[in-house]
Amino acid sequence: MRDWLQAKIFITENEINFQAFPEVPEAMVIFGAGYGFENMASVEWMRDRKIHYWGDIDTHGMAILNQLRRFFPQAASLLMEHETLMEHQPLWGAEPSPETGTLSRLTAEERALYDQLRRNELGGQIRLEQEKIGFEWLVEALGRI
Repeated sequence: MRDWLQAKIFITENEINFQAFPEVPEAMVIFGAGYGFENMASVEWMRDRKIHYWGDIDTHGMAILNQLRRFFPQAASLLMEHETLMEHQPLWGAEPSPETGTLSRLTAEERALYDQLRRNELGGQIRLEQEKIGFEWLVEALGRI
């Protein structure tokens, strides 16, 4: 990598995905480990970087994305959209205790999906854990960035 300060940043919530994340030129991967981005908020050089957040497609994944944007409003979601969820329907699980609050930092598309999830419009307490998403699906998405 020529200059790590110019790197794109990928934050993933699952340790397996962090360890198996494919090599992306001029990029770094951070293991986010859930809520709690206060420590990252003080990292000034991250404020000017393109950040991609990849979390579970469930209400808490959306809430974590919402929290991340409190500190890094430029963060974009990765593989946290309706198409990915529907394509992986056989792999859905149940979210034990869904988030139901209002999330003000989501895009219109993310908010629509969050509302479908919290209102159980697609099924009861749907959860697609990120580690169940096919590796090829991830590689294809990264190629579009």
